[in-house]
Amino acid sequence: MSGSVIRLKPFYYIHVLDNNANVTTVETGPQTFTVMDHQTVVLKETPMIIVPPRNYCIISNPVSRDSDRNVITDSHGQVKLRHGDEEIRFEQDPFPLYPGEQLYGKVSPLQVVAPLTALKLRAIRDFTEAKISYKAGDEWLFYGPGTYFPRVEVQVVEIVRATIIGPNQALRLRAKKEVTDRRGVNRQTGEEWIIKDEGAYIPDVNEEIVKTESAVILTDKKALQLRATRTFIDAYGIERKAGEEWLITVAKAEKHIPDVYESVVGEVSITTLNSRQYSVVLDPVDTKTKKQQLGTRLLIKGPHSFFLQPGERLEAGIQDVHVLDSEEALLLRAREGFKDGNTERAPGDRWMIYGPGDYVPPVEVEIIEKRRAIPLDENEGIYVRDMKTGRVRAVTGSVYMLTSYEELWDKELPPVVEDLLQTDADQSSGIKHSSTSGPRVKSRLVTYRIPHNSAVQIYDYKAKKARVTFGPDLIMLGPDEQFTVLNLSGNTPKTPKILNVLALLLGPRFSTDVVIVETSDHARLSLKLSYNWFFEIDKKNQDQAALLFSVPDFIGDFCKAIASRVRGSVASQSFDHFHKYSADLIRKAVFGADEAGNIRNRFHFKSNNLIITNIDIQSVEPVDQRTRDALQKSVQLAIEITTKSQEATARHEAERREQEAKGRLERQKIDDEAEAEKARKNLLSLQAASAAVESTGTASAEAKARAEAAKIEGESNVTNAKLKAEAQSTKASVQLKILQNEQETEISHKKAWNVLEVKKADELAGIEASKFKSIVDAIGADTLKKISQAGPEMQAKLLSGLGLKSFMITDGNHPINLFSTAAGLIGSSQ
Repeated sequence: MSGSVIRLKPFYYIHVLDNNANVTTVETGPQTFTVMDHQTVVLKETPMIIVPPRNYCIISNPVSRDSDRNVITDSHGQVKLRHGDEEIRFEQDPFPLYPGEQLYGKVSPLQVVAPLTALKLRAIRDFTEAKISYKAGDEWLFYGPGTYFPRVEVQVVEIVRATIIGPNQALRLRAKKEVTDRRGVNRQTGEEWIIKDEGAYIPDVNEEIVKTESAVILTDKKALQLRATRTFIDAYGIERKAGEEWLITVAKAEKHIPDVYESVVGEVSITTLNSRQYSVVLDPVDTKTKKQQLGTRLLIKGPHSFFLQPGERLEAGIQDVHVLDSEEALLLRAREGFKDGNTERAPGDRWMIYGPGDYVPPVEVEIIEKRRAIPLDENEGIYVRDMKTGRVRAVTGSVYMLTSYEELWDKELPPVVEDLLQTDADQSSGIKHSSTSGPRVKSRLVTYRIPHNSAVQIYDYKAKKARVTFGPDLIMLGPDEQFTVLNLSGNTPKTPKILNVLALLLGPRFSTDVVIVETSDHARLSLKLSYNWFFEIDKKNQDQAALLFSVPDFIGDFCKAIASRVRGSVASQSFDHFHKYSADLIRKAVFGADEAGNIRNRFHFKSNNLIITNIDIQSVEPVDQRTRDALQKSVQLAIEITTKSQEATARHEAERREQEAKGRLERQKIDDEAEAEKARKNLLSLQAASAAVESTGTASAEAKARAEAAKIEGESNVTNAKLKAEAQSTKASVQLKILQNEQETEISHKKAWNVLEVKKADELAGIEASKFKSIVDAIGADTLKKISQAGPEMQAKLLSGLGLKSFMITDGNHPINLFSTAAGLIGSSQ
């Protein structure tokens, strides 16, 4: 660059280093600068810094200036810099950067602070502005609207926006440190307060917004319950103690914003009582002293509306006035001593209020229950217990109202009896028949309908005696009576304690059992036996009736007894003998035989008068598999022997019949041969006669034969000709008829086809006509008229626009007589 010339434009500058003095200077334009040999351009042409209005820039390492804003240089002529410092320059003439100065960032517009906002500023070094001294770390707000001019000593922390406090709202603030708020009140660090003024609020740097509180709107039916978190004086000038609770109602204010020391417990709805309601308030608050009376009760009758004070509660909520009809009563008990009219009531006294009427109990009275007269039919009843004596009795067949010292007594029954009262069981089949529905009311008299031809035993534990009742009948249990439950064997083979029954069926019935027996030759067999039985009893004799229940499981008892007799009888018999005479052996073993050897027809159990009348052997099966296989093999062998015997008998019968048929056939042959010889003899005689006749009449016969043959041949030719003619005629007539039928069929088909085509054409024409009519109606007559005129009018306008009087269009393939055409055109123009 030595010896070169630099032409600097206006507002441009360069840095030139003097190598001799080692000093860098600034040269600004406009000028023509000649670079000497000892000079070096260290910064080429650079535009000056231009700061337009309402903008600023930050210069790092700025030059030092004196009081007159002149640049200070050292003894060598080098400008002095404030190293590490910054300088903010606002609107001014374009200026160059001295050696060492740097532009920090870029030229930026001044920050405009909008309304309802503020800049939170922090001092990063000590300075004084407008006679106000700021220390490093101080914070303050620059409120808008306005333009903020930055300083190097001040840092912008954030933009603070105003919080809008709307109607029925408040702002809850907290002090970050000791501060004086806008109302001039000194606030301690951590203290909270409420701002209720509507509008925009920008919190100070030492204030922070906790939350926005919304007012609770109070009505005639809603109140607000509050609790004090510390002792203070509320907005209504009332001192509140810490932990105290109170209500704010519409009588004090239409709306309430909770204070910082008020905690909202909840909203309380009004309690309204109509003329037929009442309520009891527990632990009521005294309206005069405003103190809660713990342990007391207050009766409030309707019509009335009130708010429950804090700590108060309703006993059983809102209660209806007790309305009693003529069949109802209330059982009452005194909570404490009081005077009921002219009667003195001691604590614990019980009495009853009878209807008709209504009743509201005072606070000294407790309602135990509402009672109603119980209507009882002749077959219905209840158990009543006297609370003073403890005696239980049954009341039946009347309308009964319990007295004040009486109560319904629950009669407990064993679970098995409860189940049997719901479903009774049949001993033999095990089928359960539903007798009642729903659970039993234990205070109701226990009743049981005894089925027909059955017996039930009832034991009175107080009188220590039993009674047997026969059905059909209705049993009503007394307070000290219980049913006798029979545990009977069931299933096949019999299993003990399968059936539990109350009613013992007297029969006739049948039971089935399986008995395992063993014959004398050690064949084990399974016998399925069915017994018919009944009880032979005199129903009027209670001693005999008691015998029915002397054997708890009579089915298992008689099945075991019969099985024992059958096993003993079969054990002395062989398998083959038992297999042949099983029915007689079993009946004889069970029923026994009389002196004459006849089998008896009944088996009597004297312990309970049970009679077995018949035994049916339903099946006999071997128990051992080998015995079963042997028996099956013997049966198969017997069947095979029987089959072979029948086959041999049939074969012998067939052979006998075959021999008889052969004898008849031989005899017939002989008779036929004799007849044939006689016929042969007659034939020979006839042959001799015919030979004689033949020899004499051969010629005449031949002549006659020839004549007859000629005649027959001619007649046959004539007949053939007639037949051929008839056949041709028949064939022709048939073909003609077929052709006629085909033509008639084709004509009828054509006629029908034509009719259909005509109908189709008519319908299509109708459709097209209706379609065209619909289109025309839809488009409209005026529209069609305009459409029809649009083409010619447009052509006329086009021709008038082109200036053509007439024209002709041709495809170019056909010649045109232009002479005549021209003549015509000329003639038309003339």
